[in-house]
Amino acid sequence: MSTPTAPDSPLARRLLPRLGLAGVIFFGLAYMAPGIVTSTFGVVSSESGGVAPTAYLVATIAMGLTAVSYAILARAYPNSGSSYTYVGKMLGRHMGFLAGWVILLDYLFLPMVAWLIQSIYLNAQFPGIPLWVWVLINIVPTTIINLLGIKLADRVNTWFTIVAMASLVVTAAVIVAYLTSGSAPASSPSEAFWNDNTSILTIGGAAAVAAYSFLGFDAVSTLSEETRNPRRNIPRGIILVVLIGGTIFVSVSFLMQLMHPGGSFENPDIAGYTLQVTAGGQTFANVNNVIALIAAFGSGLAIQATSSRLLYVIGRDGVLPRTVFGRLNAFRVPWVNILIIAAIGLIGMLLDIAQATALINFGAFLAFALVNVSCFVWIRRTRDRRSTTATTLLSVVPILGVAVDLFLFSQLHDTAFVLGGAWLVLGIIVLAVATRGFRRPVPKLDEELDSEVNAADEEVTVTP
Repeated sequence: MSTPTAPDSPLARRLLPRLGLAGVIFFGLAYMAPGIVTSTFGVVSSESGGVAPTAYLVATIAMGLTAVSYAILARAYPNSGSSYTYVGKMLGRHMGFLAGWVILLDYLFLPMVAWLIQSIYLNAQFPGIPLWVWVLINIVPTTIINLLGIKLADRVNTWFTIVAMASLVVTAAVIVAYLTSGSAPASSPSEAFWNDNTSILTIGGAAAVAAYSFLGFDAVSTLSEETRNPRRNIPRGIILVVLIGGTIFVSVSFLMQLMHPGGSFENPDIAGYTLQVTAGGQTFANVNNVIALIAAFGSGLAIQATSSRLLYVIGRDGVLPRTVFGRLNAFRVPWVNILIIAAIGLIGMLLDIAQATALINFGAFLAFALVNVSCFVWIRRTRDRRSTTATTLLSVVPILGVAVDLFLFSQLHDTAFVLGGAWLVLGIIVLAVATRGFRRPVPKLDEELDSEVNAADEEVTVTP
């Protein structure tokens, strides 16, 4: 039985642990939206010279390196905050704030992009309903569910993610039936992984595109304080989300590549939909498309939930105004942040998707690189816990992770550097104000939180 928590205790400002490992995995998968493989297949296949599964496999390994770094640090520091927390612990509070600030580009704009793309597709399927109505249909219920607590959000998200996965399974089954019917062109399975048009350079470029499909695995770390036994479940959740997502991407793209050998498409952007029409007919493609779009509701739910947690941790520390960003409602969720993200989603109707996407990529890959550097520093600082050989081998992971992240960062469009650079400058200004011209330490919640959190990890009892 745990003792009551004083209202003014730092532990009272900690989110409540209600999620298990399954809930964490479903949130991560919903954030990644594995069904996106059918939308991106044409572009990845075209870029790789007709070996999409190879590109996705390389991307899985590449993102897996950063996932390992996240998992190591999540086990060491089971507090919410993601890159903001990890970089702050290892590289100092100033760098921690900047890492959190740039990853905010991912967390603030990805919900907007997810809702907007979802609404655009639904509007195309049902043109009689205006785009702005679809935007409201996506944002309002999602926001209400998230305001009512993480347990409800977990249940709703789990069911929508199951439906999304079922849609992918049906798609795969239809393609397999088509491939075995004798109607498909003869194709060697090995050519789906390597052919005469393939090179390491083309696969590298395609893997850079495919890697964008993995954005969001890091969001699992923002749920640390709302997860039971976070030292165990968050690291496992991070790794499993990448492995499950990568397996789905490679498997589905392999079947689609067998169905359409080579990387030449009349329109790569709709190649996945076209292949579904060929394999199962127009009616199947339309119905499956609608089911997938409805199921993708869970993606917006997960993205809004995790984004609000990062804002909360930064606000709780006082770097952003605590009275705005560091508040919890009766359901112990950061309600103001949830509403802010919903408002940004509404504003998204007036913005360009390409620019918003550029912002997302800039923040994600830069923050990923900083987390890998932080992991390397942690490994070196704790080298007395393991042998020299083990430390050396373990250090290879974040080193390779940094190299991959910086390569992906270098592949971004010029727009990303312009807009992302402007956001970074704004962050430096915010940091200067918060530290009175860098003369004071970066604000932080009482260090007592860490000791209380560690002591409470095995003791806190949550009433259902």
